[in-house]
Amino acid sequence: MSKRATRPTVAALMILCLGAAAFAQEQPPEGDGTLPIESEWDGSPTELYGKGDQTFVIALGTVFPLFFARASGDSIENNVKIGGAGSLNYNYYLNSRFALGGEFGGMFAGTLGENMLFVMPFGLKATWHFIASPFEFPVSLMVGAASQLHLENSYFGLIVKPKASAYWRYNPDWSFGLDAAWWWLPEWTDDPDTTVYGNFLELTLAARYHF
Repeated sequence: MSKRATRPTVAALMILCLGAAAFAQEQPPEGDGTLPIESEWDGSPTELYGKGDQTFVIALGTVFPLFFARASGDSIENNVKIGGAGSLNYNYYLNSRFALGGEFGGMFAGTLGENMLFVMPFGLKATWHFIASPFEFPVSLMVGAASQLHLENSYFGLIVKPKASAYWRYNPDWSFGLDAAWWWLPEWTDDPDTTVYGNFLELTLAARYHF
């Protein structure tokens, strides 16, 4: 091959080599692992809630009669069996850790006399929120009123319901968990000797929608 034919060939090879080297420098290293799109749940956000966030919760489960006491402090015979309970509640966040809302629910339980006791509480609720993502631990206190019905007897009075919960945040819209609540139901009468304080434990499974 003549020298004149060799020179263009060598020049072309040099241009190809320089182009390949420049292209290789523009490519990310194989072990970089950087993705062009990040998941919205990549890492734990500092605050999951802000002012104006809201949740709606539905809960279903079991209620256990614990004990009944007189105003004197003496306990009385417990004639109520294990029953069922459920509730709906709404929460509005004033900041990342505190919410106000309301709750409406109900319970039913049989008695030793083969009758039924029905209680339908409702009230206002304050909730304090603790987070260890993806788990959340709300602690709340509901104060309201409850309608009680047993045979032909009825009573409408106070209910105080503290509650502790544990939830797993499934995605931005839903979380699922367990609620444990104490029902304190005083039944005051004109005669202190017949005043009764009912105490129940509620355990429910809950689904919570975030919006």
